[in-house]
Amino acid sequence: MKATFAIIALVVLALGWTSEAVQVEENGLSFSMEAVKRLQELSESNGMTGQQNPRLKANTMSLCADPMLPQEFLPLCRQRGASASLLRLSAVPLDICEICAFAACTGC
Repeated sequence: MKATFAIIALVVLALGWTSEAVQVEENGLSFSMEAVKRLQELSESNGMTGQQNPRLKANTMSLCADPMLPQEFLPLCRQRGASASLLRLSAVPLDICEICAFAACTGC
């Protein structure tokens, strides 16, 4: 019984480590896949799409000010060209990223 519990605990820990291991790189910064997923959810709710929109910069600034944005994006928000970087990150195909078939994804 103790051995079964120990094996289950190790499997859960291993799954946690592997899910955090995948990183998405953009503009010299790395972000966890979970953070990019959260960014994509926030982008959809803020109306950021892949189309060029004159209000894109305003949408990006509201996204950077959103308290639900993962903290690891704050350095990116302070950089010049943050709106283009956030737009690219919000378009990363995470299903492909999970198997590391996308160039921006590393750590598999």
